[in-house]
Amino acid sequence: MTRIIADISISLDGFVTGPGPGPDNGLGTGGEALHTWAFSEDPEDRRVLGEATARSGAVVLGRRLFDVVDGARGWDEKTGYGAGEAGRPAFVVVTSEPPAALRLTELDWTFVTTGMDDAVDAARERAEAASARSGTGLDVVLMGGAATVRSAFDAGLVDVLSLHLAPVVLGAGTPLFTGGTPRTLVQRNVTATPNATHLTYEVLR
Repeated sequence: MTRIIADISISLDGFVTGPGPGPDNGLGTGGEALHTWAFSEDPEDRRVLGEATARSGAVVLGRRLFDVVDGARGWDEKTGYGAGEAGRPAFVVVTSEPPAALRLTELDWTFVTTGMDDAVDAARERAEAASARSGTGLDVVLMGGAATVRSAFDAGLVDVLSLHLAPVVLGAGTPLFTGGTPRTLVQRNVTATPNATHLTYEVLR
């Protein structure tokens, strides 16, 4: 069965970006430290990243994150989804209005203007189609930003929460959780490296 996995890096004080994020400032001031693990040569970091990329049948992201990755300082031939791993899943963007133009035209983009539920449904269809083509079980990954993950989490759409806890205190930025719907989590896996503690939780509805 296709799972919906929220997968995001977070600081010790609960931020998924530093202050002032945007198309010209990526993850905000100091926010690059959140993704040190994704570019490290540590074998466990590489395993976690590779497995996450390999299981991605479709990826959901919000419009602000799309504007970052498709912007002039966003993804390129060296750095894309999975920090340079070979994954090329379908991408579904939750937005009020599709962009007028695309820079990353080689990627499979779908823009959903009717809300999170419809975006997750569209991504599930693409992940299931990719699973059928490959003969392997693939999932939907919610890669962010915070509002997208939080919205899906509060709506009860998330099956698995995968956090990459970076050893950094940012002091300010974009918080992952700001109240919302209470949920019970069951910890399923912990992998610690010098660059992050990778935490996997099953979300009980």
